[in-house]
Amino acid sequence: AILPLHLILIALAVAFIAGVVKGIVGFAMPMIFVSGLSTFIAPELALAGLLLPTLFTNGMQVLRYGPNEVWAAVKRFRAFLLLGGAMLFSAAQVVPALPAHILLVSMGVAVTGFAIWQISGLAPAPGQYAQSKRLDYTFGAFAGFIGGLSGMWGPPTVAYLTAIGTEKKQQMLAQGVIYGLGALLLVIAHIKSGILNTATLPLSIALLPPAILGMIVGGRVSDRFDQATFRKATLIVLIVSGLNLLRRGL
Repeated sequence: AILPLHLILIALAVAFIAGVVKGIVGFAMPMIFVSGLSTFIAPELALAGLLLPTLFTNGMQVLRYGPNEVWAAVKRFRAFLLLGGAMLFSAAQVVPALPAHILLVSMGVAVTGFAIWQISGLAPAPGQYAQSKRLDYTFGAFAGFIGGLSGMWGPPTVAYLTAIGTEKKQQMLAQGVIYGLGALLLVIAHIKSGILNTATLPLSIALLPPAILGMIVGGRVSDRFDQATFRKATLIVLIVSGLNLLRRGL
């Protein structure tokens, strides 16, 4: 009832593409959702739509590991998770009060800034910093604030895990745990904020199957892709999409 049929079909296609990209490169689902959906529909609807697909696909990522490994990751990054979660929940409550153009600009800045930062080579080098509570709190607070406003807490999380030299398997596990718990908290936060309600819940549910299918497809074909080239192509698409969000907001 909240979208005409042609926009629903576009939303389903965006969900599938977001799933494929996540299956191949392991990130960017919320960014694809936000930049893709917000081009056609209100940013609040785009945010509501990504909630359940993000929650379930990150849950799938966490379930690849055993409970002991998951618990060890939670303990290691508890400072990041606690402050990040508090900031995410608080920032999410502001979203309904923000004018649409401000929300679009904040999303555009987040998407474009992250993509340009990654392509430019200015992102922290692997192992550049040692993990500390100060860094956990700093990056956790920033990631939570950005995530609460835009649904995207992945970019600063990836930057932090890379900067402290997290080993590849541990980084995938940590990303799954942080994203999964963050997605769960974001769903709860936006139930409270009113973004996820009886009108928008069916949209988020409808986007769940194509997102999961896309992730499965992406996971199966990932070995056939040049990961570095595909990642750069994804970032270029995100730059274009982010600039379009900024254009709409301004």
